[in-house]
Amino acid sequence: MRFSCSLPIEGSFQTVEAIADAARAIEAAGVDACFVTDHPAPSAEWLSQPQNGAHETLDPFVALTIAATVTTRLQLHTNIIVLPYRNPFIVAKSAASLDAVSGGRVILGVAVGYHQPEFDTLGVSFDERGAITDEGIAVMRKAWTGEPVAHQGRTFNARDAVVQPARPEGIPIWGGGNSKRAIRRAVELCDGWSPFPAPAWVTTFAGTDELETIDQLRAKLVYLRDYAAEIGRAGPIDICTGRFGQNGQLNHGGAVDPAEAIDAYSALAEAGVTCAGFHVGADSPAQFAENVQWFGEEIIAKVKEATTPVAA
Repeated sequence: MRFSCSLPIEGSFQTVEAIADAARAIEAAGVDACFVTDHPAPSAEWLSQPQNGAHETLDPFVALTIAATVTTRLQLHTNIIVLPYRNPFIVAKSAASLDAVSGGRVILGVAVGYHQPEFDTLGVSFDERGAITDEGIAVMRKAWTGEPVAHQGRTFNARDAVVQPARPEGIPIWGGGNSKRAIRRAVELCDGWSPFPAPAWVTTFAGTDELETIDQLRAKLVYLRDYAAEIGRAGPIDICTGRFGQNGQLNHGGAVDPAEAIDAYSALAEAGVTCAGFHVGADSPAQFAENVQWFGEEIIAKVKEATTPVAA
């Protein structure tokens, strides 16, 4: 199982130097990827509720470009881009550019979004966000071929559009969301599925299905596999989610029991999760580097050891 660490970009971390230091620390700790989230213009009311998951953001491609410049192995993961907020040709261009200059390290996590005031601000139909996302994924796949794109769709139209640099091999797209429709989208159109831990109270404002236990995840994975078989989907599907119970938050020296965390991540791997997202709390870049190193040594290395098959 791989691990993807949230790239800190709030407060004192909003400098090139701090983001670069954090990316170096994540890579040095043996983490496989770093990720950022996406809220270009949220409401002030939303931002005033950190207890509900509200947080500052930077433009995802700006933050990940900084990370790319100081790392060589670390994958660059949008977790997630709200695809309906942007024209898919723009997203295809940004993702292809970052993938090209980083040597093919982008994982493009996308989802439909849930914050209606942000949709209203950006002039996007909240009710049509699912259909816009589906069409947007199809457009990006066409754009990455590097060939002229002719597309007449429900929302987007192009007659002779070329996106360079081309990425004809494609960029991995992981579709986010907990609903059955989100699962079907991931199976039909994407390379992976990215559900997120969501206690019942989260569903009241995020408009998604509850996902609070590993048993609930297992049930959704049964649905995913059955649907893949039903439509003849071949090949593996990556599954990326966080640890249940505490948003994956781990702090060096805190009250978290490493053995408990190892067991939890190992159980996710056994269930079929291929990438675990997590956050590391810190008040400064130096503390972040210490904490993520601890996570790498005490959690990641031991989970990988526990879940790697022994050669016969």
